[in-house]
Amino acid sequence: MFNTDKGPKAIGPYSQATIFNDNLIFVSGQLGIDPKTNQLVEGLENQTHQSLMNIANILYDANSTLDCVLKTTILLTDMSHFDTVNKIYEQYFNKNKPARATFAVKQLPKSGLIEIEAVAYKKN
Repeated sequence: MFNTDKGPKAIGPYSQATIFNDNLIFVSGQLGIDPKTNQLVEGLENQTHQSLMNIANILYDANSTLDCVLKTTILLTDMSHFDTVNKIYEQYFNKNKPARATFAVKQLPKSGLIEIEAVAYKKN
């Protein structure tokens, strides 16, 4: 189990991430929650940036980076947000292009608009 103050507190009985075999990092789905306030930020673009920054901060404390991400899964409450999310996502994954799946869901916790999870490896 892995938790850091640089990411938002889990809103359920789970860890921010788990680390397998001291190398593979599974980051739990991140909503656009500001870790300083533990509140959801406003709007799709801000939530997308915040979700990705939360993942980056959790990975950093686990001795990894977004460049080490192997796979992401994106959950959207509205698939019409796909293009907007892609433009923002590309800013964070401009070197590394991890495998990815994107799904539309009916609803997310805290009425979030987007949730992103990631699988990465530790830097050597």
